[in-house]
Amino acid sequence: MTSVSERFQACRQQGKCALIPFVTAGDPDLATTAAALKVLDQNGADLIELGVPYSDPLADGPVIQAAATRALRQGVTLDAVLSLVQDVAPEISAPIILFTYYNPILNRGIEAFLRDISTAGVKGLVVPDLPLEEVEPLMNAASQAAIELTLLVAPTSPLERIQAIAAQSQGFIYLVSVTGVTGMRSEIQSRVQDLLQDLRANTDKSIAVGFGVSQPEQAAQLQAWGAHGVVVGSAFVKRLAGVPADQGLAAISEFCQALKQAITPC
Repeated sequence: MTSVSERFQACRQQGKCALIPFVTAGDPDLATTAAALKVLDQNGADLIELGVPYSDPLADGPVIQAAATRALRQGVTLDAVLSLVQDVAPEISAPIILFTYYNPILNRGIEAFLRDISTAGVKGLVVPDLPLEEVEPLMNAASQAAIELTLLVAPTSPLERIQAIAAQSQGFIYLVSVTGVTGMRSEIQSRVQDLLQDLRANTDKSIAVGFGVSQPEQAAQLQAWGAHGVVVGSAFVKRLAGVPADQGLAAISEFCQALKQAITPC
């Protein structure tokens, strides 16, 4: 399967901005999540971020927190999520990026965790509560397991720290568009444009913007500002929540197409 960096490179060579939807594994149930991965892959997703439900999701806003809580109440575990990935990954072309917190990784053991997710077919990893100063053990083990570990740049990061994160990040650089947690916002902060310029001046790695992106117009704005990819999470999770599975899948299909159209060159 294509790696995360290979998919970004292919998009850039084609003059495309990569679309990265996010869904929470197990909400409303694992069968719907499996179907959602296929629907997203078929309707414009270049990569897909899959959130592992966690009891203390500090970086997540209310929509994704609620989704994780519902999944945990149904008994969704990391092993169940990896079993789902193992079944679905061979059937889709979009590389799967796992989004999880550091504690579950430590509980399983860094090397065992990375071995297990690699065997399942995961290609990338995002750990939002992993500080740069503690990244080396996980980064080294990820490289051994052929997993690309992507690091996040906060909008408050000084230039020196941005440079250090950019140098370490694999697959792409994840630029957080807001100060705070994930969630839908009505507009993208203009500070993001400056951060994109700073990053592009200091690295040739791909840069994707996430947290707060919820509308096709915002995705188009980020592409115009120089983003190589956009991550959209809460807006997808919300469309799957609280409705019959077929209705939710139809909603994310339509939304994915609208996002892709907004960032596809004429």
